[in-house]
Amino acid sequence: MASHYNPRMNAETSSSPRPVASSQADPVDLAQFVDWLRAVAPYIHAFRNKTFVVGFGGELVSAGRLNTLVQDVALLQAMGIQIVLVHGSRPQVEEQMRLRNLSSQFARGLRITDAPALESAKEAAGEIRLDIEAAISQGLPNTPMAHARISVVSGNFVVARPVGIVDGVDHLHTGVVRKVDADSIRLSLANGKLVLLSPLGFSPTGEAFNLSMEDIAASTAIALRADKLIYITETPGVVDGDGSLLRELALDDATRLRETGTLPEEVEFYLRHACRACRGGVPRAHLIPFALDGSILIELFTHDGVGTMVSYENLESLREATADDVAGIVQLIEPLEADGTLVRRDRHQIEREVDHFSVIEHDGVLFGCVALYPYQRERIGEMACLTVAPEAQGSGDGERLLKRIEQRARARGLNRIFVLTTRTEHWFLKRGFVKASVDDLPEDRRRLYNWQRKSLVLIKQL
Repeated sequence: MASHYNPRMNAETSSSPRPVASSQADPVDLAQFVDWLRAVAPYIHAFRNKTFVVGFGGELVSAGRLNTLVQDVALLQAMGIQIVLVHGSRPQVEEQMRLRNLSSQFARGLRITDAPALESAKEAAGEIRLDIEAAISQGLPNTPMAHARISVVSGNFVVARPVGIVDGVDHLHTGVVRKVDADSIRLSLANGKLVLLSPLGFSPTGEAFNLSMEDIAASTAIALRADKLIYITETPGVVDGDGSLLRELALDDATRLRETGTLPEEVEFYLRHACRACRGGVPRAHLIPFALDGSILIELFTHDGVGTMVSYENLESLREATADDVAGIVQLIEPLEADGTLVRRDRHQIEREVDHFSVIEHDGVLFGCVALYPYQRERIGEMACLTVAPEAQGSGDGERLLKRIEQRARARGLNRIFVLTTRTEHWFLKRGFVKASVDDLPEDRRRLYNWQRKSLVLIKQL
């Protein structure tokens, strides 16, 4: 996107000069901006009025990433997403302990919170909460926070209980979540508030407990029946033995991976709570790195994302299209119709012929489609409208759609398929198609051949 491009603002809602697109803007940059905005539109529609719980550790604050995170969260809220922020404070607690000349004690990865350590935890949590509220209150012109006007609500939403004595060790004021006041949080979200939770909980007897951010975020996501739980972490996500990022994990696979004992301790801890959330009914849990600027936006608004997503079920499905997919199919093929790659089809035609289509859906968004038109008498079928969204190209979706059409053709007793193409000849030749002529087309299709387009005829034997 061109750095000098500014979207127009309503002059009635702003006293600042009305910015316009620079006359020197590169048309290519502007076209890329438009393409990008159109590409993220399906996600914006899908996420509106959804509830996301976003948890991040005190390490993010120490790394100086708080302002950029708050700006990204403000953008998400402006899109109609309901946000619950949960912050951690481990480094800040350690700093408070050092200032008091105290040493930290841990047992099996859990802090043993005695009375002085609890005071350090309260001090750290209060300081971070004030920093977050100050960052959210920004409204500087020419920043993402301009006109944001976000109201923050925080309070005693979390009821806690003590961890107690484990393996003979008393964890004192270290606690775990007992209950989340989901009704009060929902009421705040419904009134347009951003809810902020600190890593502290309170018992019915008035005691305070030091909790983990991961526990609070997962418990809150489950209680709210949130659509997503997002951990913004100091780790890149979950990686395999070769160091490659695992972008998606089904719940069962994530559980098995945890049980191998091969994951780093901090990754296993995040993944443990992500799995707990998914098992508790949260459809998606994400682990994304804070080291990458804008990682939460990249994760949510691009096909592959930037971290690891754990899902209760397989996110991607290759299936036959239904009437609900017509709009998505139209959106996929329109750009290729505009540049002449595909023959134009109006929406009504696609509605009538939707049962000919197969689609690839990923997390509720269509990323590919293809159609099969059978000619039973000649036992041949036409494959048409093979389309994969630009952001998903190179991931093998085109190959998968081709194989689906071959399966559908065989199931209908066809022994060949053909395609008419003007620009993708080599892609099909590499996958077993051979050149043919118009005379090789079935009679009904031959009469409809467009001699002005001069499409190549390619046929594949099944």
